Amino acid sequence: MQIEEFIRSTISEGFAELFNASIDAANIRLEATNPDFKGDLTFVTFPYLKISKKNPEQTASDLGNYLRERVEQLKDFNVVKGFLNLELSESYWLDRIRFYQPAILKKNTGRVMVEYSSPNTNKPLHLGHVRNNLLGYSVSEILKYSGYDVTRVNLVNDRGIHICKSMLAWKTWGNNETPESAGMKGDHLVGKYYVEFDRHYKEEIDTLVAGGMAKEKAEKEAPLMKQAQDMLRKWEAGDKETIELWEMMNTWVFAGFRQTYERLGVEFEQTYLESNTYLLGKDIVEEGLEKGVFYKKEDGSVWIDLTADGLDEKLVRRADGTSVYMTQDLGTAEMKYQDFQCEKSIYVVGNEQDYHFKVLFLILKKLGRKWAEGCYHLSYGMVDLPSGKMKSREGTVVDADDLMDEMEETAKIKTEELGKTEGMTDKEKTHLYRALGLGALKFYMLKVDPQKRMLFDPNESIDLQGDTGPFVQYTYARIHSMLRVARQEELNKEYEVSDVRESELNLMKTLCDFEKEVLKAAALYSPSVIANYALNVAKAFNRVYNDVSFLKEHEDEKRKFRLQLALKTSQSIHMLLDMLGMECPERM
Repeated sequence: MQIEEFIRSTISEGFAELFNASIDAANIRLEATNPDFKGDLTFVTFPYLKISKKNPEQTASDLGNYLRERVEQLKDFNVVKGFLNLELSESYWLDRIRFYQPAILKKNTGRVMVEYSSPNTNKPLHLGHVRNNLLGYSVSEILKYSGYDVTRVNLVNDRGIHICKSMLAWKTWGNNETPESAGMKGDHLVGKYYVEFDRHYKEEIDTLVAGGMAKEKAEKEAPLMKQAQDMLRKWEAGDKETIELWEMMNTWVFAGFRQTYERLGVEFEQTYLESNTYLLGKDIVEEGLEKGVFYKKEDGSVWIDLTADGLDEKLVRRADGTSVYMTQDLGTAEMKYQDFQCEKSIYVVGNEQDYHFKVLFLILKKLGRKWAEGCYHLSYGMVDLPSGKMKSREGTVVDADDLMDEMEETAKIKTEELGKTEGMTDKEKTHLYRALGLGALKFYMLKVDPQKRMLFDPNESIDLQGDTGPFVQYTYARIHSMLRVARQEELNKEYEVSDVRESELNLMKTLCDFEKEVLKAAALYSPSVIANYALNVAKAFNRVYNDVSFLKEHEDEKRKFRLQLALKTSQSIHMLLDMLGMECPERM
């Protein structure tokens, strides 16, 4: 029986014996003690004062004395108003840490799908995609560690009017340029022509507005926009020339994406293409019309009226029969469930799409898809950069490739300033700069609650002394360096210690939170829980490191205890950073 369960059971018995009241132990809550007070677990007496018929302090004091006589692991208790703070003994924590081993948990079961990345094939991945990919990958790993069977999928938006804009611009101004002839990654080349379309399109709008046309009408009547819409209709009709151009340019983009994904360290078990799912979406629109869920307007467009649900009317198919995002997403959701039968389906998408997903999930429910109850939108905030920090190839957003280049270069400069690379080969240095640069990027982005908008400062993220990824990585490397010197038998043999320093006790308690923190992060779909817990583990270890000797400790039992405590810390950090998609350099 775990200590929390035993204490709840004993509190229940205490109510029966002290207050002649029957309280179900399962309904008794224990909380972590406020850090400002001494203790490990806290029982709040206020909800039970009518039962005890005593004031809060007396109720807590009576229960505290009752527990102290019956729970041998209880060292002491204190009462703060109606809060009963329970302090567990050092021997309890020594027993806990002796058997503590961070591992994949088996607490959760079932199949979960995490969809993330979701790029468009008209431009390269950018800063927003970086946060999306890091969140999606990390959430997937956390769910795996908590016990779920996880499938990671990517939905690529490879069709639609925005794709046709890049295609039309290349066809008009490209002069048969290729990634090889341009010396560019394929996704950057296609993105170049998306920007080119936008430049010429705006010029056409300005010309029409100067001639007296309203801007809103000019945006629709501009020749380039009409040509792009015509190209989309040709694509949906299967026009041979249009399809060949589309396939060629998408091939360029996918090759570029693969390089970026590999460098960023994210992967997928399945990639869906909207060019394959939108037709299924059209079938679902027909099903919705038959069921009376959708209705058709006079111009032939298909809609759903959600005003009774507090939303609005939503277009699900255009008058000319072409698909909209909702059409595609209905088809994709159906295909994903048919393929994997997952009980939960998590969509990692920015918070500008909050309304879209409310509508999508509601439509699925109205269509009778019971599995829609398991759909969840993991909404995240935008990422801002201090102005002037990084260039962008496209002139409007920061490319993911530029961002990673900058992070690795910053890691190199910071590391060389500290003189940490003496004796390392060029190959080892390059690997270290990548591990630190990308580790800093990932940790800084993931330590912030996903729902919050964030400011990413590359220089701040790489500080070895701050609340950063490199600080945690450095702690791991410090421990690994120490363990290389330790004798193997010191890491395997039993030890006997009865007294420990406060810093050591705090580290043991922090390590023993591993399961609780992983399950909390999985329940909240929040890597920030893991990142901040990893920081706490690293800080707790460094306090011990500054407080006591490890290799120079003369007492054999204390030396073995501390080295094994260090080993468990390094194992914990490794697993935590693994959940964040970060490397653990053994030397820094």
